[in-house]
Amino acid sequence: QVQLVESGGGLVQAGGSLRLSCVASGRTFSDVATGWFRQAPGKERELVAAINRGSTYYAESVKGRFTISRDNAKNTVFLQMNSLKPEDTAVYYCAVDGQSTYYASTYYYQRRSTYDYWGQGTQVTVSS
Repeated sequence: QVQLVESGGGLVQAGGSLRLSCVASGRTFSDVATGWFRQAPGKERELVAAINRGSTYYAESVKGRFTISRDNAKNTVFLQMNSLKPEDTAVYYCAVDGQSTYYASTYYYQRRSTYDYWGQGTQVTVSS
């Protein structure tokens, strides 16, 4: 059984940084798509960043500020968030694809149904 546990969220001032972690048990990350999504109140859950083998994908709104990375030895995926803005406030979720598939199109990383396993979420609040 796959379990994902996120951590690292919190309250930070605009311009600050946070590093989110997602630790997986029951499944290795190294050969599957892993995404960080976020959901703000009243909004749809959206992809922030994804990583699949050596490739990374970012939403336009976070390019240049967020970095997704992976430590295969620790079975952990990270999301380094710099230059945070109030509009980054949301619950952040880690998600993992249960199939070892490499998708050539960004569409598949953005699609929530691509991912079979989800964490419980961690709150990120950015104050102005």
